[in-house]
Formats: sequence, C-alpha cells, structure tokens
Amino acid sequence: MNPRETIAILDFGSQYSQLIARRVRECHVYSELLPPGVSPQRLRDLGVRGIILSGGPASVYEPGAPRCDPGIFALGIPVLGICYGMQLACQILGGRVGAGQTREYGRVRLRVRRPEGVFVHVPADLLVWMSHGDAVTEVADCFESLAETEACPVAAVRHRTLPVHGVQFHPEVTHTPQGEQMLRTFVYDICGCRGDWRVENVIEAAVTAVRAQVGPEDRVICGLSGGVDSSVTAALVHRAIGDRLVCIFVDNGLCRNREAELVETTFHDHFGMQLRVANARDRFLTALAGVVDPQEKRRIIGHEFIAVFKQEARAIPGARFLAQGTIYPDVIESGHGPAGQSAVIKSHHNVGGLPAELGFELVEPLRLLFKDEVRRVGEALGLPENLVWRHPFPGPGLAVRIVGDVTPERLHILRAADDILLEELTAAGWYRKVAQGFAVLVPVASVGVMGDGRSYEGQNLVVIRLVESRDFMTADWVHIDYEVLATVSNRIINEVRGVNRVAYDVSSKPPSTIEWQ
Repeated sequence: MNPRETIAILDFGSQYSQLIARRVRECHVYSELLPPGVSPQRLRDLGVRGIILSGGPASVYEPGAPRCDPGIFALGIPVLGICYGMQLACQILGGRVGAGQTREYGRVRLRVRRPEGVFVHVPADLLVWMSHGDAVTEVADCFESLAETEACPVAAVRHRTLPVHGVQFHPEVTHTPQGEQMLRTFVYDICGCRGDWRVENVIEAAVTAVRAQVGPEDRVICGLSGGVDSSVTAALVHRAIGDRLVCIFVDNGLCRNREAELVETTFHDHFGMQLRVANARDRFLTALAGVVDPQEKRRIIGHEFIAVFKQEARAIPGARFLAQGTIYPDVIESGHGPAGQSAVIKSHHNVGGLPAELGFELVEPLRLLFKDEVRRVGEALGLPENLVWRHPFPGPGLAVRIVGDVTPERLHILRAADDILLEELTAAGWYRKVAQGFAVLVPVASVGVMGDGRSYEGQNLVVIRLVESRDFMTADWVHIDYEVLATVSNRIINEVRGVNRVAYDVSSKPPSTIEWQ
C-alpha cells in the first residue's frame, strides 16, 4: 500500500497479533504483520516508524522458541514488546525469564510506579488484561521497571538508553480499558506518527493489487454468500476489472431464508454484475447426512463447495482466479498468521483448505482487514446500508449452528427461529447495537408443558446468541432488555413447531468462540 508511515508488528503466534494491528489502524496509522525473524535491513527498507513485538504461546527460554533478530534493537526505532514480546526483549538485552510463581489470566490491577513511556496519559492505578505463565524474573541494569501487579513485580519496563518499552499485559484487547490510550501514546508520542492513513487507501491499493494480479484477458469468479465480506470483495473486484468478474452463488441448502433472492436482487438487478446461481441443496444435504462432528461438517462443506465451483467454472471461459471474502479473523483462527504458529481455533473452508487441484489462483483483497474495516470499505464503495451492516454468517452456514445431524426438518426449525430473532431485534431497535445475533438448535429432550400435559415436542432447545464486539477477536454477550428476550422466546415457542424451550448464551470470547461450532 506504500503508506507514508508504518508500524511493524512482529507476529510470534499470538491470537491477538492482528488485533494489535487493528488498534494501530484505529489511530489512522498503517500497520503490517511481519514474520518474527524479519531482518533489520528489511525494517529499515520499509521505513517503519515503530516496531511492536506480539505475544505468543511459547516460552522464550524453550529450545526452538521464535526469536527476533537482536539487531532490531540497534536501529534506533521505538520498540514495544507485549507479553511474550516484552519477555523476549528483556532476555535478549540481558535479563532473565522463567516460569512465574502464579499464573495471571484475566483482569488484574496494575500499579504504575513510574508514569513514563506508554503510561504518561493514564492513571497510576488501573485494570489490565493478563494472560501469562512466564515472567521476567531478573531485569538487566539497562532496564527500569515501571509497573507491577500483586503477582508480577515486573509488569512493564523501559530501557534506560534505547527506545525499547515492554508491557506484560495486553493493551490491544478491550478488556484493558486504558489500552487504546497506551498504544496511541506509543504510536504518536514515542514513534512520532501523524496519522494520515484512511480507508480510501485500502480501496485504492486493493483495486491496484487486483489489476496487477489479474491479466487483461483473465476472468475472476467470486463466490457470493450474501454477507458483507463477499459482497465487498465482489464490489472491489468489479471496480478493478468490470465485466470480467463473474459471481457465483452456491445455494447449498444451509443458508438463511430468502438468501438466494437477496443476492440476485442486489448484485444482478441493482449492480448489474454477472451472476450464476448453482442449486446444490440436495448435494450438500446428502453429503452431510449423519455427520455430527463440526470439523467434519466444515471439511465436507469445503469439499463440496470446491466441487460445485469447479463444475460451474467449466462454463466460464478464461476463468483463472477465485475471489474470496476472507478476512483476518478467519485467517488467524485457522492458524495461518505470518508466524505460522497460531493455534487453530476452527477451520474455515475458505482459508488454507483449498487444494491445488482447484485450478484457480486466489484473489483475497480483504485478507488483512477486520470486520469493521470491511464495513467502512463497503460504505465507501456505495454498498447499501442494510447489506453493509448485515450480521456475519459462517461459511458453512446453518450446519454449524445445528448441534448434531443436519436434516431438512432441523434446518426448517432453525430458520424459523432465527427469522423471529432478527425480526424482533430490528423492531426493538437492537439490530445495529448487536454485532452478531443468531439462533442455535440443540436437539435435546427437554420436558415442557403444552396444553394440559407434559411435552417433549421435537426434543429441541433453541439457544439465542447475541454478542457485542468491535473486531470479532474478542466479544461479550449483550445485556439486552429482558422484554425483548421474552418476546423472542414466546414467539419461537408459540410459532415454531418442535421447540419447547429457549435459552440465552451469556459466555464471552475468550474463552468461548462466537459461533458454537
């Protein structure tokens, strides 16, 4: 993207690495994730204004643990180590790191002893989010300790002569209330950035990249799902190559109500894009019959998705590329971060699982963006508001919102319950307040009373899941009005045959994921 100023994030495999980049971008400064072993010369060539060392799952003292080049500390470029990154900086520059006596996880109280570095604009007593078992056990003379917690006497450091800073906690997560200010202090006060990066840079750069990747005679296929990610991808690629884009909607029988109609109305009728609708409902449901393991469901759906695309592509001459709405939470949860060491939370059929025999090269213009950034791009491209702000929907569709076997009857029940939920959220003015809302079908026996007798009708439980989130890397359950929940519950039980109990999910991410499977 050739930004005028850049913060480099060296990714040591943390689930939060791209979240750091997201927070930096909120400061209108471009950020880029790089492998942990990137050379000092490469950083110098990029002209980075600052370097952030991410957290990671390893212990710095273990053989084979990822390390950065010690030469980065001699560049004179400000460095901020976070969690593992702080431990690594302290170790390389003369300190010691070992297993802590007490593991810290969750919000803890931090006491700032020296209000310097990233602490100049925050209170001396504050809450921070910790997630570590190791700790800096001995600080080298060249460092000074700035803050402590009850279990961690060295919770933040600053080098006496080099522009090297470190914090043991995670300022990038929303669970650290003052974390955004600390990162802003690092970016502006310590690194001297101006903040001239805007979403328009993303559009211009994405269009340029697509034109550079796709030849003048080549055509691109884009898989549309009706969600914002694939929709923005289609709009970007269409802006880059026009009628050489052919959109395909695979009706796999696992979509929301009226999904095919919405896609056709929006992209074919309104935007004038070439659109092919592949009716593959029977094919997908047959392949999923009797399958209960969620990862196996994802594998099967991914396999069938590829097969249908190959079949449709045969009728499109010159199609060499497949455009996908992959965004970074998909990438990082599938274990495909720059370090290649992130833990796999769940697989995504559009990340890393496309076999070589697919026959297409991938075009993924949103791969390094978060959901809210994708929405800002969509608004800038002129996509309709109801599409841009539509709640996310998983690639495998309703198959991973049904616990157990996927059947036509269960799909019908779940669609009906989900429709009621979304209707009531909209009517009560809650739809835009909720980052993602959906129903989950749990086929379990639950006794109820219908009429004058006991009922196990359908043996189905519907769970309502509503979350609030800025970036979908962390999320909390929505404290919605009880009256809205009561209306949703009453309507589902009264209108959806086969359901006699409704529950509300009050778990956060982490430790849970947003989707159930």
